[in-house]
This record gives sequence, C-alpha cells and structure tokens, in this order.
Amino acid sequence: MLKHKGETVCDLPLAPLFDDAPLYDRPWVETKAQPHLTPRDIQEPDDYAAAVLKLMSCPDMASKRWLWEQYDRHVMADTLEDSATGADAGIIRVHGTLKALAVTSDCTPRYVLNDPYEGGKQAVAEAWRNLTAVGADPVAITDNLNFGNPERPEIMGQIVRSIEGMAEACRVLDFPVVSGNVSLYNETNGTAIPPTPTVGAVGLLADSRKRAGFSGMKAGDTLVLLGETKGELGASLYLREILGREDGAPPPVDLHLERRIGDLVRNLIKSQQVTVVHDLSDGGLIAAAAEMALASHVGITLELPSKLPDHALLFGEDQGRYLIATADPTTVLKAAQAAGIIAEEVGHADGPALATAGIFSIALADLRAAHEGWMPAYMG
Repeated sequence: MLKHKGETVCDLPLAPLFDDAPLYDRPWVETKAQPHLTPRDIQEPDDYAAAVLKLMSCPDMASKRWLWEQYDRHVMADTLEDSATGADAGIIRVHGTLKALAVTSDCTPRYVLNDPYEGGKQAVAEAWRNLTAVGADPVAITDNLNFGNPERPEIMGQIVRSIEGMAEACRVLDFPVVSGNVSLYNETNGTAIPPTPTVGAVGLLADSRKRAGFSGMKAGDTLVLLGETKGELGASLYLREILGREDGAPPPVDLHLERRIGDLVRNLIKSQQVTVVHDLSDGGLIAAAAEMALASHVGITLELPSKLPDHALLFGEDQGRYLIATADPTTVLKAAQAAGIIAEEVGHADGPALATAGIFSIALADLRAAHEGWMPAYMG
C-alpha cells in the first residue's frame, strides 16, 4: 500500500511478486574461505607518508570532483549536503517541512569476493552507517546485484551467500528491502566482474537542522574514535594498494554491536552534542582523518595508543566505527561509556598538516594535490 498525504494512492497484492514468483535453484559452490590475517602477518610500509598519499590517490579513495562538477546537484535548491560539502550521505529537504531525506549507495566488492556472506552483510551495514553518520534514521534499501555468469557454480555461490548476508543484516538492523534489480553475465573473455551487490539506502531526518557532516571540524577540536580497533587488514585497501595483495578474510561485521553504536551516534547528533561525524570504512582511521582534514581545511595530528602496531591502527578496516571531532570530548566519552561502547581520544585538529605523532607528517596542500589529481589525470 502506498499513501500520499494520508490518502491511499496505490494498493497492489503482493502474492504475484513473492508467493507466485519463480525460484531458481541453480547448482552452486561455497567460495573458498580466506585465512584471517593478523597485523603480524602483514608488513608495515617502508614510508608511511608515501603510503598515505598512494592510498588517498587510488581510484577508490581519490576525489571524483571532475565527474560531479559536470552536473547540477542543486535542482530547486533542495540539496543540503552533496559531494562537495563533506558528509557520508546526500541530504535533500522535503518541501514545506523541516524533514529531509538522506541517501547513500555502498558496496565493497573486494570483501564480497573473499567472503560473499560477510561482504553482503557489510554492504548493508555500510549504507546503514552512512545514513547514521549524518543523523538520519535508516528507513529502507534497494539492491542492485551485479555478478558474472550464474550458470557457473562458483558465481552462483557468490550470489547465494551475499544475498544471505544482506538478508541477515536487513533483519538485525530493521532495514527492509523495498525494491531491487539484478545484472548478471557481466564477463569479459570468461572473466567475471568482482561480485558487486550494491546497496542504495534512504533515511529520514525529522529536523534537517540537526544533522552532521565531516567538514565542520575546527582547530582545537579533539578527535574521538567510537568502536573497537583490532587492526583488521584482510582484503583491505592497504593490503592491495601498498603491498599488492588481495588475500585474507574481510573484517567481520557484528550487526548487533553495529546497531548499538549507530543508535548512540544518532542520539548524539539529534541532541546536537556533536555535529562533525565520519564513519570509518575503506582505508581505516587514516583515510577518515584525511577526508575530515581536507573537507574542513584544518590539519590533524593523530596520537595513537600503543596496543597495536602502527599500520594496524592507521589502516585497519574494522567495522562499526565512527570518528567524531568535538570541542567537548568528555560528553562523548561519557555517553559512550553509559552505552557500553568503546571510545578513546585519538588526536586533535590544528595546523596545516595531516600527521601521526612521531611517524609522519604530510602538508594538507600535498595531500589535496594527490587526492584531487588522480581523476583529471586519468581522464586526460
């Protein structure tokens, strides 16, 4: 049933779509399990500064400004957050109200390739996290399942297990699928594309004035990291871009913990206790810090705890984490403690560089040149 302003405008029976829909039962095989990699299994970079610059200028992380500047992102002046403003989701106001819709699209194919089930879970959780990071209540998803030839049992195995992972995440996060489409047989000369079950998601902000992004950090702010860091480097961007490896199990997604941390973050945003939030995903802590520094035009110095090797702390892609910049870290730390969430101060904002105390320092101008330069050079 579809309603508009309280009036039912569409009411269709669901049986033809669900109960009567054909179910395919093709032969499939499980993807071979990848080993879990510990930080000891993965070498540190010879040059941390060079590694960060390479990471931030790879196709996954580099700015896509060349692309999005070529179309109008502000039709009818309803766009509140977009590619240029520094937020984890786009935000569009709803006419005549204070409400706004948050939208995002996510998938990490290298995770799905190494473990379709965990990768499917992560695609949904990442979309849920991006909506959360701007203060929106996640409402629903649509999926776009892109795979190779399903007549090959190993490809069908990717499809089956990734869907099962996505379904589990949707159940735990109360994040229903309302539509979707499938694109199969994506192969060239018998080689399939990486499995890419893309998730598009929408969330609702009841009051668009109470939202967060990651471009409002100010000099003097303290950076607080929510969520536990174990140094998960399997199937990571660091492993691929710096070491040329694509092995290892991807980071596991604890969906129940994901929900608890996300609820805490949204409550902090809605109560306007925090306004600068960025989720951690590709590239780990250093990538999130770099994006915050570039968007806010303020340097960051990270002060890492000594519980793990530096490369695990900086580049680990542990799930369910958020980086918050705040002038009042005590409030955030107390709220996290009350919710039973791990939280710690990991640095401060100031100066003209992205740095980690005693390890490296990169001028923001050099970081920006690397981050902005890849796509124009590639397209040119």
